Amino acid sequence: MSIRKPSRRHILLAGTAGLAAGALPGIASAASAIEPDIDSTLQWNARPPRSPVSLLNKRPSKIIVHHTVSANTSDFSRAQAHLHAHWVQNLHMDKNGWIDGGYHFTVSRGGWITEGRHRSLSTLQGGTSFPLAAHTSGQNEQAIGISNEGAYHDGAQPPQAQWDVLVSLCAYVCQQYRIAPTQIYGHKDFGTTLCPGVLHDMLPRLRSEVAASMS
Repeated sequence: MSIRKPSRRHILLAGTAGLAAGALPGIASAASAIEPDIDSTLQWNARPPRSPVSLLNKRPSKIIVHHTVSANTSDFSRAQAHLHAHWVQNLHMDKNGWIDGGYHFTVSRGGWITEGRHRSLSTLQGGTSFPLAAHTSGQNEQAIGISNEGAYHDGAQPPQAQWDVLVSLCAYVCQQYRIAPTQIYGHKDFGTTLCPGVLHDMLPRLRSEVAASMS
């Protein structure tokens, strides 16, 4: 089993480097944001979208956390993260009939981040627009969707590597889009679903750890 070691950027984000306070309470300036390692659709060899991805020329106002309800694998490798990214995209395109994967980003159980819907990474780096995705009914024009590999509705807990990188990714998204950590929600906040399972119970901790990494 290959367990991912945190990169220098993950360590800086979670450690003593800190992030300078910005104009809005709890939000650091974009110049201080530290980008976590994210494997682009090109890096994991995603299928092209069926039609052009629509961009929303505004900042999202919230983050919505999901789980993919895939197997809780003990394979924490980067290769497994890429296989899982393909599984998600195939499910969304072939079964759901969507133009592309529905999430903006997915965090694997080993702590690898993969870009989901095409153009999610480049727009996140720009910080002023984001792709219209398909992760939460009624919220897709307002929210970044971040999913987590695994099924967490039956009491299973996310591995520490996955949790740590979820915090890092949420902090970077908050930095880039000037989203307050209080605006991190779970899928079930906006519909009748069990998603994201136990991760929903952990949202207060997630908001707190994201805020702490930004202050």
